[in-house]
Parts: sequence; C-alpha cells; structure tokens
Amino acid sequence: MDGHGGRSGAGGSFSPPRIAPSPAGDERKKKDRDMSKKLFVGGLSWDTTDARLQAAFAPHGEITEAKVITDRDTGRSRGFGFVTFAAPEDAAKAIAALDGKELDGRAIKVNEAQDKPRDGGGRSGGGGGRNNRW
Repeated sequence: MDGHGGRSGAGGSFSPPRIAPSPAGDERKKKDRDMSKKLFVGGLSWDTTDARLQAAFAPHGEITEAKVITDRDTGRSRGFGFVTFAAPEDAAKAIAALDGKELDGRAIKVNEAQDKPRDGGGRSGGGGGRNNRW
C-alpha cells in the first residue's frame, strides 16, 4: 500500500468541476413562486363543483384556475381541490379569510399547496404480504 488507502496516483487536493448555474434553478424558483399562488382546499363537500369553488374564492382576487379533484373511475369528488390565484398576495388573503370557514355545509381547510414529490406514483408496490419461508 502507498499510505493513501490503497489508491495510487498523483497527490494533491481534489477540486470538483465547476458547474454553470442551470436554467433548472431558475425554473425551480419560478415553480416556488407559482406554488405560493396555488392553494389546497380540503374537506370539500361531495357536491362542491369547480364553479362553486371558484365563486367562493373569487372575492379575494383574480383566479386563474379552480379545480375539484375527482376520482378517475367514478367521477365523484375526492373531497379536495386546488385554487390558483394570479397574485400571491391574493392567495394569502384567501387563506386568512377562508381557512376553517364553511362551504356547502362543510368546514374547509385552506393552505398553500405543496409540490407533489415525483417518486414514481402514488401507490407503493409490495410483495403481496405472504411469508414464503419454506
């Protein structure tokens, strides 16, 4: 051995290569700003529609999208949705005004939407739960 953990070669310190800032960093900042305008609305009634959701949030600012999330198989509401405002300040006002308030007979939860992690889907596989020891 050469006293360097089994490695041979030139000595000296290691300098990682310099990497230019990527446009992805700018894209991430833009996405963060966009997320600050997008609100998660939970606890919705099964009867709440996109139009009703938009009408409830409209007094607080310009809305670019209001969407109740539905089950892809049944078409029935999943009990939550998203509202996107044109300006982050309006989104903040809506959170303050509507979190915990009632919409269509249900108390709703309103907060800033979190970016969904892209880890390959919502369902995790498993092996079926059998214990094949023998």
